[in-house]
Amino acid sequence: MPAKTTPEHKIEHLRELIRHHEHCYYVLDSPEISDAEFDKLMKELKALESQHPELVTPDSPTQRVGGKPAEGFVAVRHSVPMLSLDNAYSENELLEFDKRVREFSSDRGSGYVCELKIDGLSIALTYEKGNLVRGVTRGDGVRGEDVTFNVKTIRSIPLRVRGKSVSGEKPFEVRGEVYLPLASFKKLNEERAENGEAPFANPRNAAAGTLRTLDPQVVASRNLDIFVYQVLVNGQVPFPKHSEVLKWLEQCGFRVNRNWRRCPSISEVVDYGREWEQKRDTLTYEIDGVVVKVDSIHLQQEMGATSKFPRWAVAYKFAARQATTQVKNILVQVGRTGALTPVADLDPVKLAGSTISRATLHNEDEIERLGLKIGDFVLIEKGGDVIPKIVKVVESRRPADAKKFVMPSRCPVCTSEVYRAEGEAVRRCSNLRCPAKVKESLLHFASRKAMKIEGLGEALVDQLVDKALVKDPADLYGLSLEDLLNLERMGKKSAQNLLGQIERSKESELSHVIFGLGIRHVGERTAQILAQHYGSMMRVAEASKEELENIFEIGPVVAESIHHFFSQPENRKVIEKLNHSGVSLESKTTKKTSSNFRGLQFVLTGKLPDLTRDEAAELIEQHGGRLTTSVSKKTDYVVAGEEAGSKLDKAKELGIKIIDEKAFRELLEE
Repeated sequence: MPAKTTPEHKIEHLRELIRHHEHCYYVLDSPEISDAEFDKLMKELKALESQHPELVTPDSPTQRVGGKPAEGFVAVRHSVPMLSLDNAYSENELLEFDKRVREFSSDRGSGYVCELKIDGLSIALTYEKGNLVRGVTRGDGVRGEDVTFNVKTIRSIPLRVRGKSVSGEKPFEVRGEVYLPLASFKKLNEERAENGEAPFANPRNAAAGTLRTLDPQVVASRNLDIFVYQVLVNGQVPFPKHSEVLKWLEQCGFRVNRNWRRCPSISEVVDYGREWEQKRDTLTYEIDGVVVKVDSIHLQQEMGATSKFPRWAVAYKFAARQATTQVKNILVQVGRTGALTPVADLDPVKLAGSTISRATLHNEDEIERLGLKIGDFVLIEKGGDVIPKIVKVVESRRPADAKKFVMPSRCPVCTSEVYRAEGEAVRRCSNLRCPAKVKESLLHFASRKAMKIEGLGEALVDQLVDKALVKDPADLYGLSLEDLLNLERMGKKSAQNLLGQIERSKESELSHVIFGLGIRHVGERTAQILAQHYGSMMRVAEASKEELENIFEIGPVVAESIHHFFSQPENRKVIEKLNHSGVSLESKTTKKTSSNFRGLQFVLTGKLPDLTRDEAAELIEQHGGRLTTSVSKKTDYVVAGEEAGSKLDKAKELGIKIIDEKAFRELLEE
């Protein structure tokens, strides 16, 4: 910490430190501190800014997830049109592109820059005085949608640019491609399948759908990322070469894809394309080709563009990663929440460098949509390391003995009855102790975001369940050294370390225990809300569905899921076992609450004199109230401060009671 210790200096020091570690983690992929240490820095900054709200600035790391757009997204005109790229589908077409460039330039070509073609969506970021002020989607190329609230949640996008400016005091624009990493895409689709929602077709669709989500909290949870490739000042590139643009962007802290290469000749461009078509599956994100650009900015300007495409660039598209094979059978897998997922057992086929023998079918509605039968020939598609999917049935090749698939009425693992809730696409096993569910539940319970039991991996969990040593998460706390030493590949030191991890997990915060239970629809945020609101597991367990619905951010579906979970005798027994084992079921951070606001709905608007918006929201929730983002006839109070906007006008129009911070505090004391 610097010698000066005023709040302003402390806050700025923490911001710089957090920005440095965000850059190391999200841009350089080289973290210098642990997640816990980073979270501690962020918590300290939030506390200081809460004490000194007048020092909060738009570029603070705490402001990444802020408010929401009031009514959808506003259309914004681009400074310069964001044109599409013309495509080349063969090496001969690349040679034709080179021929046109050389003819135009009379062989003055300065070479090319090749970049990977990220399968995402284009974004334009505007910076003023080094600070991010706007993020706009490509849209139709002339106008896009203002998604500033959402792009701020992307941790690899700097809120403030470091390094030497290329524009002096003028605004500048950075363009790039927002994408969803393959691991995040896979996790997102698994969650959607568990919840009976239709899966996203590919990472690009998922990224586009995410960026157009009106709730920045949802956007932040999906881990979007970005690679940037262009900078403009007054619509012009402020460098003589495109390769210099990429170097400057990286120096200023932007995330640039480091696989770009300057190629003096078209033969080297062809080699680059061949290389990355072979290596595309080694990447953690999806690409569908390479982009080839003339390096000289002067030559780019001379060549210009058609009404649709720049003449100085081309997208060399890789061959489609599809293949045709036969569905030998349809198997059914059981997940952590008991969801039964049909999986196509395929006649093995080579696709994109690997042999494919399985493809997910998500749910029985998807099978119905495809019109799929066992024995059908199908077209399959693979994207990176994402599980292959069936695109369509080749009906012209359907064999005479093709059989209709019927979802089982009993669990394929434990033979218990399965059920399909009204309005859902997924069938579920009703047996809490189904071995398939137990294994997945244990892995979830031990995960870093739950109880943090390191060393409890898949191989060990398989043995514990198969040998009937563990039938639910609570059984972990009854394991002995002797139990573990009887397992394969388990030495004494490893066994002792695991028992130590299990013992330490007893002191986990209540929100981690709730999350670890794997209650359907209850993620980290909801678990935190429940822990904060109730303070103990038993109070959560006794809450009625109606009471749960009155908590801000918990809707009817989530409330029903929580209430259903705790109404099951088997689940209550697990919680009792956890309690008897010494697992803490009381919150260590619970604040004093009351029911003064029970049944009341509040809306906040404007800046309050002493309370921040988060503090006011927390008080409302702690005292049983519900905070909503829009004014309606159901609103009981609008708490208004300085610079209150349209919500205040709406409240006056509907005759809703409007109070200031003083009156709000008086309500708390009643």
